[in-house]
Amino acid sequence: MSMYSTGEVAKLCGVSVRTVQYYDARNILVPSELSEGGRRLYSEDDLKRMKIICFLRDAGFPIKSISELLAEEHPEKLISVLLEEHEQELRDSFEEQKQQLEMIESMKRELKDIKNFSVESLGDIAYVMKQNNKRKNMLIKMILCGIPVTALEIAAIVLWIKSGIWWLFAIWCVVGVIYGVVASRYYYRQTAYICPECHEVFRPSFKEVFFAYHTPKMRRLTCPQCKHKGLCLEVYAETDENGNLKK
Repeated sequence: MSMYSTGEVAKLCGVSVRTVQYYDARNILVPSELSEGGRRLYSEDDLKRMKIICFLRDAGFPIKSISELLAEEHPEKLISVLLEEHEQELRDSFEEQKQQLEMIESMKRELKDIKNFSVESLGDIAYVMKQNNKRKNMLIKMILCGIPVTALEIAAIVLWIKSGIWWLFAIWCVVGVIYGVVASRYYYRQTAYICPECHEVFRPSFKEVFFAYHTPKMRRLTCPQCKHKGLCLEVYAETDENGNLKK
């Protein structure tokens, strides 16, 4: 029967001698024999055990779980449970890291829109990211509500061109105006803006918002706090019971 020294076990398993010694110290891998000089000697079964330990460590199992598993008389009964638990832990960890990565990517995208970056800008970015999903949901609702109005417009125009029936288009004009007013007021109530200079979250007048130059994410406004006039970042408006902005 072949016997292996600590160094030989380490070499065959692709680990360091200190790793083998560490598992020995934790009583996970105990040598089968000691030589006359006190050297640790490992059997074929010990070598197989070490390879199993290395496999489980590569799979991410903690030392405590490996120790508990190998201490069982019938470890095969426990391995499936541990695998399921560890799989769930890895999935949870993966989702957490995925969310963190998405957060970093979002921060990098938001930073591109900030010309004069400062520490206070991080607060603005955090606020924007917190409100992003709510703002997206609000825009999706507006788009879904606008689809029937657009469909009616297309149908009215086609009918007018082909059949000369103009009254359906007249009805659409009335509906379109009403929808435009309602949608604009809804959009106004659901949005606020962040000043890039003083970082104040504010809501300007409806008239100023309606006529201001804008991009998909920003609008040229005047901050009521510092009077800065320029592009301000649009966010979803958090309001209290009285309709006042939460800051």
